This record gives sequence, structure tokens and C-alpha cells, in this order.
Amino acid sequence: MELKKTEKIENNKYELTFSIDKETFEAAVTAVYRKNVKNINVPGFRRGKAPKSIIEKLYGKGVFYEDAINDILPDAYSAAVKEAGIDPVSRPEFDVESVEDGVTVKATVYVKPEVEIKDYIGITANKYVAPVTDEEVEAELGRVRERNAREIEITDRAAQNGDKVIIDFDGYVDGVAFEGGKSEKYNLKLGSGQFIPGFEDQIVGHNIGDSFDVNVEFPAEYHAADLAGKPAVFKVVLHEIKFDELPALDDEFAKDVSEFDTLDEYKADIKAKIGERNEKQAENVFEEQIINALIERLEADIPEAMFENETENFVRDYDSRLRMQGLDLNTYFKYTGLDLNTLREQFRPQAERQVKTRLALEKIVELEKLTATEEEIEKEYENLVMAYGMEIEKIKATVDSDAIAADLCVKKAVDLVKEKAVVTNDAPETEKPKKAPAKKTTKKADGETAAKKPATKKTTAKKAEAEGEEAPKKTTKSTTAKKTTTTKKTTAKKAEDKVEE
Repeated sequence: MELKKTEKIENNKYELTFSIDKETFEAAVTAVYRKNVKNINVPGFRRGKAPKSIIEKLYGKGVFYEDAINDILPDAYSAAVKEAGIDPVSRPEFDVESVEDGVTVKATVYVKPEVEIKDYIGITANKYVAPVTDEEVEAELGRVRERNAREIEITDRAAQNGDKVIIDFDGYVDGVAFEGGKSEKYNLKLGSGQFIPGFEDQIVGHNIGDSFDVNVEFPAEYHAADLAGKPAVFKVVLHEIKFDELPALDDEFAKDVSEFDTLDEYKADIKAKIGERNEKQAENVFEEQIINALIERLEADIPEAMFENETENFVRDYDSRLRMQGLDLNTYFKYTGLDLNTLREQFRPQAERQVKTRLALEKIVELEKLTATEEEIEKEYENLVMAYGMEIEKIKATVDSDAIAADLCVKKAVDLVKEKAVVTNDAPETEKPKKAPAKKTTKKADGETAAKKPATKKTTAKKAEAEGEEAPKKTTKSTTAKKTTTTKKTTAKKAEDKVEE
């Protein structure tokens, strides 16, 4: 390969003109001929025995050129890129200019942009670690007690909120049964809010063996338009009542559910773990502020190809995670009503943030002259071995040491900016002591307070409805699961891809 010309044709876009010598090209043509001759029929010759010169006369001299060029072009392009000293971020567009005395090719490609970043030392960011409250400890104890509850059959009283019941139900609107409104031996916890408002409340007070009607009205926003806002009658039969008896909160409970001998020791451990969780959450919020500040300080004309490539990485990663759960994108789209373009649109903001973050941190690596030692690189290889259960030789064959070093340097850049940051420890407004209002609130004529609280925005996740037993349930909407990252884990991703192969 001979690099003839490197030309910047516009910002972040280059043209490389390079040639492949005649001997290399002819050897590639011969290799393609030998590979394909067995499939070529030429009158007067046995199948697979026709000479190359005869085939070229019959089909044209360039009959093998395209395949030959495709075979030798990748290595030649890589060598040209290395010699030109550019860092491509898009697939090249090739134009074969000549096949005389070898091959001359022009490649057009986008490269990483020139980046500037200033004032990254001394960024002000808040790191507030929420104190652990007694209520949090008690709530965790409550969850553990529920997981270890003993289910008891109830036969001597009526159903109450908090009970688990087994029921049959059959729903009717305007006296006509509707699809999905019937189920038998359905398990329902009263008070869970699993069914539409009013349904569970009307089971309370009934005894085993009772048959009764439940009268409800479907919510106006109900997913089935033919049922939305309509009154319905469900004929219900109550078969069983059960109750979860919680274990006593004492030392024996602590011994049963933990490694500790006393309840006080167990509570102390819960408190410590909640504290660690709060510390980690505070660190994540702190780092997110740092990253936001770096993105604000970034100056770069970023090629669209970088955003598109990173968006596709997010989509592929999401598909991989779905497959680990026994699903795939097509199934996901079927359940959610989304499509590939919509998924790309949802991942696009995250992709843009990822690209900008990486560029900012790589620039800091350059400015601060950060490097990774051989010991650090080897340690990272060992971490990958433990994470993916692969032999270290296979990891090293899959993940280049330069990529390992680059990721380590990016992590060092994050640590450096965090270490040099101006850290505050202000509690969020919601956790600060409330002050008395400076002014009295005015009253409306009907006695209501004029000041209104802002509406809170609720996000929910849609579930794929099971056929035949969903009509009385609440419905929710779907949002694509979001992934939060700060630095792109190139090496780990390569190892993960290798495992999946």
C-alpha cells in the first residue's frame, strides 16, 4: 500500500488516496479465480478446469476484479489510515479510480473532531449523603418479615384488607360478557390495588363460599376503548381466604434471616448497608454533576456519524439484554407497540451524552498526560477474566491492550476532575427543615386554599396483558428502560460480545 494523498475536504471529513501494487492485486485476482473456478462453466472444458485467461476472454478481463478488490481493500485501508494519522469515526466510502498497474482507491471518511475543554479543574458539585433514618431500617425489617411470613388458611371470619383470596369472576357490561373479563381460581391480595378501583373493596366482608356481585366502573383512560368509562358487573365466587402471619421481631427472627445472633446486631447491619447505599447514590449524583459540567465546557464540531454509531451500540446492547431474558427486539416491539426507529429516538439523547462525555474525558487525558501502567492493564485483564469466565489468553486475543489502556485513562480523568472539584454538602430542598410561610395563603370563596401544589408527573411501565384474565386490572403505559453511563466500557463490551458468540 502506498498513501498518495491525505486531504481535509471539510471539517472532520477527509479523503485518502492510496494505491495497492500490481503484484498484490494480481495475487488477489488469482486467489479469487481459484476460489470460484469450480462454479464456472466454459464450453470445451470440464467444470472447474477452465484457465483464468479463457474465463477473462469470455466474461471480460475484470470478471474477478470486484471480489479481489474487496479482499485486499480492508488491510490496505487500515494501513492508509495508520499512515495518515487520522482516527475515523464512520464507515468509509470507497471510489476505485484505477485498476491499471495495481489499484488506486479514494476513501472518504469522517474523523474524530478537534476538541477543546477549559476550566475543568475546580468544578463545583454537590455531594449530599442522606442520613439513615429509623423509618428506613424499620421498612427494611418489614420487607424481610413479609418475605418470611407464614401463610395461614382463614376459615372463621370474613375477608379483610391484606388477605389473599382465591376467586372466580365473570364480568358483564350492559348484560353482555366481554373478552378477558373471566377467570377461575384467581389469586388476589386485597388492598393491593391490582384491580380497578372498587373491585377489591367489595370483596372485603364476604366469607368463603359466598357468591356475590361486584359493581364497578372502568376508568375513562382504560386501555380497551369499548370498556373505558362504562359500568360493569362482575359475578364473583370466593373460594379461599389466606393471611400472611409475620414472624415476631426478636432475636430468633434475626438468627433465622441473618448471620447475627441478636436483633440489635441485625438492625445495625441493615443501617450500615443503607448508609453504604446512600453513599453510593450520593457519589453517583455527584459524578453526574461533574459529567454535566464537562459536557457544558466541551467545544467540538461532532460528526453526526458518531451519534448514529453510538445509538446503534445502545440498540444492540438492549437487544442483547433482552435475549438474555429469552426475548428479542421483535417480541419487545410486539408487546410495546414501538418500532426500531422509535427505539433509536429514545436512545439518541443517551448516545449523544455518551459521545460528548468520552470526547471531553479523552481531551483531559491528553491535556493531563495521563497514562496506564503495565500493572494496571494486567489487573484490568484479570478483572475481565473474573467477570466473563474466559481464559486470559482469549481475553487478550479479543481485547487489545491499547483499548484497555484508553479506558483506564478515561477513568483516571474522571477521578482527577472529581478530586479537584469544589464539593458542597447541601441537603436537597425536600430534606431541609420547612420554614413558616412569609405570607398567609388567600382563600377562595368556597373555602379552598388558592395556592395549588404543582402536579406531579407519573411514569409507569406497561406489562403485556395475559389473555383471559386482565379486564378488571389497572393498565399502565410503557417507557423504554434507560441506561445511565458516564464512560464507555469498550473493553468490557468486547469481552461480553465474545462470550455471546
